[in-house]
Amino acid sequence: MKKSTVFSLVHDQSIFMTIIMGLLTFLSVLALGIALSIGTGAMRWNSQWELFATIQISNPEKVQETKKVITDNSSQIDSITEVTQKQMQDLMAPWISGGGVLKNYLPQMWEVKFKSKSDLESFAKKLPSEARFLTHATALKASTSAGWKMILISTFILILTLGAIGVCISYIARNTAMLHKRELEILNQIGASDNFVARQMQIIVAKISIIACGAGFLAATPILLLILGAAHSARVGLMAMLGISGTGWFTLMLLPILIIVFSIWITKKTTIKILENS
Repeated sequence: MKKSTVFSLVHDQSIFMTIIMGLLTFLSVLALGIALSIGTGAMRWNSQWELFATIQISNPEKVQETKKVITDNSSQIDSITEVTQKQMQDLMAPWISGGGVLKNYLPQMWEVKFKSKSDLESFAKKLPSEARFLTHATALKASTSAGWKMILISTFILILTLGAIGVCISYIARNTAMLHKRELEILNQIGASDNFVARQMQIIVAKISIIACGAGFLAATPILLLILGAAHSARVGLMAMLGISGTGWFTLMLLPILIIVFSIWITKKTTIKILENS
């Protein structure tokens, strides 16, 4: 025989709680998804460029010495490209006019990809002091730093959203207890334990949370896919690297379940606290 709860939320409360829980779950999944995608993008970005470096030499007298170091350590190099004067002039043309004058100040430059990170580090120590050795990971550190800051912002939004869920559930549990004060008094008189009363509220909140969290997750998933699709279409820097791995999607699916468990726990804590103080 199916057991019904002793009391339940009124219709308006049920609708409000379902909507607010669904909206907050939507925001939570979206915030976590963005944080995971940016984190994945930042790691891909770093791994893509960690073996690349640029060698620049402005002193013409040291060019041959630098070339000798490159030749002697070719076993450590996966690929190397010499940037010509014309290529540098074309790159600088929008900002500086007068190509003839500019040519006198442009350095000799090579872009190098090393076979391993240890090869990159050992090679850098062998270059003459006049040579400037700049890894691409260092040059693009600002972009990576911006990515991690965006992750922190998304995580902060996620924490605020979870906090809002806790506040809403606590308020609704308190309000429900006040609306059903007479029923609670009767339950106390017949010897019902606080845990029994709290369990009634937990059943109600669990049913609403399951519906709301499921709807919130289903609504957030296509939005998240659209964001990732737009980022990939841009094909610009870190944005093109955004993505969510299989583990990331599992974490996203786990989030609504954790929110449901969190809601049930908050309901029990709030209800028992109200009963103890009544």
